[in-house]
Amino acid sequence: MPTSEIHKFYKKGFKERLEIVKEFASLGEEDLATLQKFGAMDFETADRMNENVIGTQQLPLGIATNFLINGKDYLIPMSVEEPSIIAAASKIAGLARNTGGFKAEADKPIMIGQIQVLGVKDFEKAKKAILGKKRELLKKADEFDPVLLKYGGGVKDLEVRKVESKRGMMLVVHLLVNVSDAMGANAVNGMVETIAPEIALLAGGKHRLFIISNLAIYRKARAKVVLTPGLLEGSFSGKCRFVKGPEIVEKILDVYALAAADQFRATTHNKGIMNAIDAVAVATGQDWRALESGAHSFAAFGKNYGPLTKYSRDKEGNLVGEIELPIAVGLVGGAVKTSPVARVAMKIAGVKSAQELAMVMACAGLAENLGSLREIAVRGIRHGHMELHAKNIAVIAGAKGEEIDAVANQISREGNITVSRAKDVLEGIKKEK
Repeated sequence: MPTSEIHKFYKKGFKERLEIVKEFASLGEEDLATLQKFGAMDFETADRMNENVIGTQQLPLGIATNFLINGKDYLIPMSVEEPSIIAAASKIAGLARNTGGFKAEADKPIMIGQIQVLGVKDFEKAKKAILGKKRELLKKADEFDPVLLKYGGGVKDLEVRKVESKRGMMLVVHLLVNVSDAMGANAVNGMVETIAPEIALLAGGKHRLFIISNLAIYRKARAKVVLTPGLLEGSFSGKCRFVKGPEIVEKILDVYALAAADQFRATTHNKGIMNAIDAVAVATGQDWRALESGAHSFAAFGKNYGPLTKYSRDKEGNLVGEIELPIAVGLVGGAVKTSPVARVAMKIAGVKSAQELAMVMACAGLAENLGSLREIAVRGIRHGHMELHAKNIAVIAGAKGEEIDAVANQISREGNITVSRAKDVLEGIKKEK
């Protein structure tokens, strides 16, 4: 029987790795041929970026259009397999141009590094000792990465916290670092590791953990959009009537109210926001897992879990959409420079700083969320989603080339967007041929 116990798989060549996986998983020649299609990234590059590489998992790279942010036009690259995400974001961005587009801002790129100290007998005494040496500690931390100072970054402050746990009281130090145009994990991790022994000595305890926190509360991005009711109105397939703007605004506010009051809905509401933010992150080589973790943690920071966006109606009856969440991204380091596609995506985005990229991502998240709410409020999410998904259904049914569009158009017109119906339509097309 094949075994997953493989000695130093990472040292083996590409072909040898494929042979091992082929034997283990009973792969066919077609499977192997698929794995060997590296596209824009060759094996050597992929192997440096990841461990035990045997191929690349490619996602379609699409463009969200129409975005006007702080008076500047943007095309926003998104890597995602769900067409409705880009469609919804582009639709709302197009409507928003009529009212001046999106307004956005971002905090300075301050990240938090944590140092955990155990066995502290007198917290107040330990806190006083640490803060008394703050200047020296900050200077020592800065010495780990002097390059940051050249770009206006570096350590900015130090906080001392008391954390109660099942294993007793813990003293936790937060090192606040301006990481400039980097995401900052490597720099921050190095800095807290550098000063952790001295922190523990001053506190009269022993250090255990020293690592960055992905709850970047000092590195938030915010965006706002205002839409008149007339921009939101229209006819929707699946509905028999034209839906007026004020009615749509009312429905959107009803749907949002549930997200604000109920965690079950808020979780899915925030998933919609991250649909777009993650797609931009993947396209531009960002750590989307860190963004996800930070966003959902922020949604519950100091309160019950709630939505990352909020909606209201102003005095003129316009719909006002707003978003705020931590977005820790970078223009240097990681996959941003090593991934060929990420480099091109960055050029398309046209951002000049990590803060600008964060603002763009916040606007993308707000636009996608509002587009989804508009669909949900009027006719339910499935209709629009499945109409855009029809081509995928056609491919699953076996359609190829021109057959894909023919099958997709037919099942969309019928409103029966299922694999079984797609197969029937495809069979009919082939008979006609």
